[in-house]
Amino acid sequence: MRYQGKKVTVIGLGKTGLSCVDFLRAQGAEVYVMDTRPQPAGAEALAKDIPIYKGGLNQDWLLNSDLIVSSPGVALKTEQIQTALQAGIEVIGDIELFCREADKPIVAITGSNGKSTVTTLVAEMAKAAGLKVGMGGNIGIPALSLLNRPADLYVLELSSFQLETTYGLRATAATVLNISEDHMNRYKDLEEYRQAKLKIYHGCGTAIVNAEDRLSREEGLCSAAREYSFGGSEGDYCLSRQQGKLCLMARGEVILPCDEIKLVGRHNYMNALAAIALAQAAGVNMEGIRAALRSFAGLEHRFQLVHFSRGVRWVNDSKATNVGSTVAALNGLQTEGNLYLLLGGDGKGADFSELSGLINKPNIYCYCFGRDGQQLARLSAQSRLFETMAQAIESLRPHLRQGDMVLLSPACASLDQFDSFEQRGQEFTRLAKLAG
Repeated sequence: MRYQGKKVTVIGLGKTGLSCVDFLRAQGAEVYVMDTRPQPAGAEALAKDIPIYKGGLNQDWLLNSDLIVSSPGVALKTEQIQTALQAGIEVIGDIELFCREADKPIVAITGSNGKSTVTTLVAEMAKAAGLKVGMGGNIGIPALSLLNRPADLYVLELSSFQLETTYGLRATAATVLNISEDHMNRYKDLEEYRQAKLKIYHGCGTAIVNAEDRLSREEGLCSAAREYSFGGSEGDYCLSRQQGKLCLMARGEVILPCDEIKLVGRHNYMNALAAIALAQAAGVNMEGIRAALRSFAGLEHRFQLVHFSRGVRWVNDSKATNVGSTVAALNGLQTEGNLYLLLGGDGKGADFSELSGLINKPNIYCYCFGRDGQQLARLSAQSRLFETMAQAIESLRPHLRQGDMVLLSPACASLDQFDSFEQRGQEFTRLAKLAG
């Protein structure tokens, strides 16, 4: 009951904020809530006796707190939070609260792309091995809610925002899958974003590093007792041809031929290698690892085949909300015919130039839309610009022939025109099926 009688201010509601309120109240804390939104989600579920301040941050409340638990959506560099920090008040997030209470091993996953897939796959591997697994964080269930359920292992997806306010993670196994430019509307540059991600390695038992991504590792940063790497052609966990088949390898051992797993594409093979490494580091047996690899078909909106008709594949990769994710989807992608690539949305201040070399090919046609559609359309001579995704699909439909692919991998966030990337993906799927 370390928070009993303490004045704790929770910044930000929603599912995560409410999980913090519930946890702290159960610990006997005197809880105050504030949210920068005039009508915050979850306010209706808040107990009537809990004071709430809406539409901004109340500096007096913050300065009178013994502890501040801040939403990942509010940056530490926010002026009012900086004032509280300078006054000596501790500011943490819900993940730090969780880490102080968790008494079972933690596997922690971050990265610009692929973290939801890897997090879910590691959890499936552990379940297949007979372990009780608590999976959450930046995916699904708020971390604190996992404490209410029996678990042998926790598997957490963590964002850079969450890692900013996490100090005592000490994961059994941790990884930064990759780093590419993202959230440049929050961070001053790529290096600041990178440093937030790299915090995941602090105090970890085993670090799993990407042999192909120098930004995701830093000499001397990780004090882990062990370090293993994964990569396409190099690393402790890698791809290798064995008896004519491309296989997933783990420290010299064949795990499975790639044609025996349901995930497809080189970027997903990299995700599988990272998941194998993390699961092994957490003590998951090989039987469970292989069983999950054979059964796991991936997540919705992540390079998901949603419609196949008249020889045309429609692939929903709406979760590609940054440039790096679209680059990963395009790398090594082969189609029999033409690729019709849907790009656009809110680029969050990113530099799109990395896409240029991948999309300037004779069989790739870019159909751009949304807030940053014009900027994306300039990258290729074979681009067309539309206001909406629906207009783009209507325009490309008459050109489709057998062997073609329509790929929604927008390299942008969705919130300029949709409520979420999920809604964007659902709309793409609906339009694909209407197209015949």
